[in-house]
Amino acid sequence: MATIDEARLIRKAVAADEPRIRAIRMGVRENILSDPSKVTDEDVAWYRDNAIFLVAEDAGEIAGFACANHQTGLIWALFIDPAQEGRGHGRALIDAALAGLKAAGHAQAWLETGAGTRAERFYRRHGWRDMGRGLDGQIVFTRSLSQEEPLTA
Repeated sequence: MATIDEARLIRKAVAADEPRIRAIRMGVRENILSDPSKVTDEDVAWYRDNAIFLVAEDAGEIAGFACANHQTGLIWALFIDPAQEGRGHGRALIDAALAGLKAAGHAQAWLETGAGTRAERFYRRHGWRDMGRGLDGQIVFTRSLSQEEPLTA
């Protein structure tokens, strides 16, 4: 558990968090999940039980979450409640997820996100490198986890 400030806490997600996590995921304004069957309950349970699945709490309420695959270095998800955007939750979550990937032995992390989105701007601002487009048209980003380079800019 890592305390960010007196009101914000980054912690491992637990099963009781799932209704709030689902509400955040379905309530975003960008990267809307048009086909909820693409993210199964089994996927979510695997990340919670086996991988890096973190939530940011602000004054006791979950403000956002991040998931990272410790086996592949993939940042699978980073979502913030739209009412909580711009308060540093995304940065705190991505820092914690990257630290977890680094501790798992990864030299770099990677993710995909849509072009022209707030997410694209967020990742560029925090030192992620654009590696081009994936087959589905998403931008593929990588981020070094080397000690010489801070996790966020």
